[in-house]
Formats: sequence, structure tokens, C-alpha cells
Amino acid sequence: MPSAMYEGKVVVVERDEDVDEALEPLLKANVIGFDTETRPSFKRGLLYPVSMIQLGVEDYVVILRLSKINFSKSIQSILSNEKIIKVGVGIHDDLAALQRLSKFEPSSFIDLQNMVGAYGINEKSFAKMMAIIFGVHVSKRQRTSNWAADLLTETQIRYAATDAWGAKIMYDKLVSGK
Repeated sequence: MPSAMYEGKVVVVERDEDVDEALEPLLKANVIGFDTETRPSFKRGLLYPVSMIQLGVEDYVVILRLSKINFSKSIQSILSNEKIIKVGVGIHDDLAALQRLSKFEPSSFIDLQNMVGAYGINEKSFAKMMAIIFGVHVSKRQRTSNWAADLLTETQIRYAATDAWGAKIMYDKLVSGK
């Protein structure tokens, strides 16, 4: 099975003053992919705050490093925008973790795990859904890396971008029926 990884433009936001400009292209989209990454905890009961949010379309992904910037009203506004569908995989926990940072009203979220059954897909993991829908392999090796690290590697950035982009393209493929 061929490998798939997002190869388009990625904007990594590490300064509060860069948030609005980075989000601008997404405000025109009808549907965006959504995911978060959190520094993994290997101790029972220890939870870290969300390290980053990934939002993307076919050719543009924004990585908002919440370990370096505020969970601002601009970010919350896009997540609350009822006119923009946000699609992801297993998003319940992502939204709950973001709610711990700041209370906001999530709107127009669709979890692919709740949608794929209607298309005869019983697998619920991101990688397995990508394999079934597109016939590609998506590596999940970076899943437990340190997302709060001062510097992210290019591999971490591409992995994170792939999750948002992949959710968007899977949704598009399912709803188009092509």
C-alpha cells in the first residue's frame, strides 16, 4: 500500500500576533479538517493540556501551538462558527480537552467515526479509514512524541498536518460518493 502524508503548505503558529493571518484562508472554507495533539502522559491520572490544534483544507494546514500561544477568541471563533463544518476522528476527547482551557461553544463538528458506518466502514481509526477510503498507509509513529517540545521536527509537523488534511479529504470523498 502506498504511503500518504500531507505535502502541501503548513503554517506553524507560535506567536499570538500571527494567529489571525494564519486563520484567514480557513474562514472562506465550508469544511475544514480538525485535530489536536497533546503531550503524552505515561503516568496514570496525569493529563497535559492540549499542545496544538491542527486545522486544514486540501492545500493549506495551520498548526496552532497552544503550548506557545493563547487559546484566543480568534481560535475559539472558528471552532464556534456554525457556517464552517469541522471534521475529525475521535473529536469528543479533543473538544473536552479544549474546554478545559477555556469554555466555548463548539459548533458544526462532525466525527468521521460516527459517519463511516453508513458507508459500510466498520474500522474507526484514522489510519484504517484512510486505508479503506484511499488505499494508502498513514504512519502513526509520531503519535506519542512530545508535542509541547520547544521545536517540532519536520516529521512531527507533517504527521500533525496529515491528520487535519486526511479528515477533510476523507469527508469530501464520502459525501461526494466518488
